[in-house]
Formats: sequence, structure tokens, C-alpha cells
Amino acid sequence: MKNLNQFIRFDFEQFSAGKVFQVNGVKPWKDYDNPEKILGTTIEVFVAEDKTHYITRDGSRVSNRGEKFSIKIPATSVDVDIDDIVVPVNPVATVYGDFRNQLSVKADDIEAIDM
Repeated sequence: MKNLNQFIRFDFEQFSAGKVFQVNGVKPWKDYDNPEKILGTTIEVFVAEDKTHYITRDGSRVSNRGEKFSIKIPATSVDVDIDDIVVPVNPVATVYGDFRNQLSVKADDIEAIDM
């Protein structure tokens, strides 16, 4: 079967529960087909804290702490700095990759929060 991926919804809200995301980089979000065209901003984050309880088959304990991913937003100017703790606004996430271990996140905006 083809394109089944289109019907799988990733629950970013549930995924982000118990996690803290910290900014590691900010760069222009460029169009894949036309790198000269700027679509917005890519905020590179890493999971600074992960208190999520993951269910594993063998009972081992795992964490996504230290894992990195990007949040793409349509704004070309953002009010976040390196090391800020952030929360995406209205995120939509997709899992992809050969092993379904990559995360693509797009959001309306991003907010820095005080902790």
C-alpha cells in the first residue's frame, strides 16, 4: 500500500507532555525546491528535559533527552534566543524516515517561556 503515511496523525501535545524544549539554533526556513525563497524561520531545539514514561517491550528505560528536531514557523522574524525554553503554538507534527524515527514539526508561532 502506498501513502499510508498521510493518514497517521502524530499527537504532538501528548508527546510534549513532560518535556522541555530548548533553542539550539535559529535560521531561515528555505523552500526545498527553490533555496532562494524564504518560507519563514526554522528553530532548532533539543529535548532538555524528558519526564515521559515510555512503554517498551523489554521493560528497558528510554528517554529522548538530548534529541534534536526543528520547528518551522511562517514568520521571518522571531523573538527567541539560543538557550530559551520554548513552546510551539498550534504545532502539527509528522513522523517520517525509514525507521519512523524522524520528526517534522510546523507551527503557527513559537513562544519563549520562563521556567
